[in-house]
Amino acid sequence: MTISNVSRKTAWLRVVTLAVAAFIFNTTEFVPVGLLSDIADSFGMQTAQVGIMLTIYAWVVALMSLPFMLLTSQVERKRLLISIFILFIASHVLSFVAWSFTVLVISRIGIAFAHAIFWSITASLAIRMAPAGKKAQALSLIATGTALAMVLGLPLGRIVGQYFGWRTTFFAIGVIAAITLFCVMKLLPKLPSEHSGSLKSLPLLFKRPALVSLYALVAVVVTAHYTAYSYIEPFVQTVAGLSANMATFLLLVLGGAGIIGSVMFGKLGNRHSSTLVSGSVGLLVLCLALLLPAAQSTAYLTLLCLFWGVAIMVITLGMQVKVLALAPDATDVSMALFSGIFNIGIGAGALVGNQVSLHFDMSSIGLVGAVPALVALIGSVLIFRRWPVSLEEKPQHS
Repeated sequence: MTISNVSRKTAWLRVVTLAVAAFIFNTTEFVPVGLLSDIADSFGMQTAQVGIMLTIYAWVVALMSLPFMLLTSQVERKRLLISIFILFIASHVLSFVAWSFTVLVISRIGIAFAHAIFWSITASLAIRMAPAGKKAQALSLIATGTALAMVLGLPLGRIVGQYFGWRTTFFAIGVIAAITLFCVMKLLPKLPSEHSGSLKSLPLLFKRPALVSLYALVAVVVTAHYTAYSYIEPFVQTVAGLSANMATFLLLVLGGAGIIGSVMFGKLGNRHSSTLVSGSVGLLVLCLALLLPAAQSTAYLTLLCLFWGVAIMVITLGMQVKVLALAPDATDVSMALFSGIFNIGIGAGALVGNQVSLHFDMSSIGLVGAVPALVALIGSVLIFRRWPVSLEEKPQHS
């Protein structure tokens, strides 16, 4: 099998396989958000104490994305994907049998290692395997897999956890990953490493002020989002006083809104990415600032989660598109950095939410998150005015 001499159907099947893989990897990253209370109960810990595993996972990904990408830069991509999946599946089996919180954290570190490599190569592979003239749609399909992880993966993982225990959730993810591994082995052709970049790419990338500014913006806005999102499940139950089922429903709404955001960006993102991203950051500021007042009403909280989900998906897609446009000569290195910095933001946000919950009041997580979101809003307006770039424009390297 080759990349180019195949039918459009085969090409799309390959991209869909990557999108399913994206769904699985994002599901396992997000699913602990919906299981914190259950995991805490099983180990006799506080929810905020268990929440630290979100930070550990994210920061392992952040620290290891670039080193792992550089170490594997010459490895044939299909073989690399197979190796990643084997580690991913084995780590989920360890999560299933974890006899202590420490063992659970170790298993999550194994998953984070696989995650770090996967997300540094996925976007560029999707573009390579896409049918002719369908690169943007291929990226959008990967993004849809990401959105579905929040819309279906996280709520379904939580439902499975509620009825069968959180361990079963992790085991089920491992089983689905094994099926996906079989599809990878059958469908994907040999994929020699291309345009991955190397250590020599780093100084060149960091000489691009637009790219460096974009990375800083990613870190700040993701920190803002995850300050509140990491603890949304206990917030809904303890602050809003709603049921566990309502918490599941709100996670479903927030994730489902991501699909709307993905479709919106797919239609408008090429020409209006800067406006969409800045507007969405502004919407995120409002959602976080109004989280506590909205908790007084189920209807208001549902509406807020809808807007919140749209905003964060548009922000994530917009940032990804801009990074790829600004570094077409080193896609894997730039995306490894993006993934690493994104996860620095996840870890920082989860840690801030953890500290606010432990030492102040969980009701404040929205207001605290709104502060960096406001900084990100101002930054996005300034950055996009100074360096306007979209997927269809020539990247500015100076």
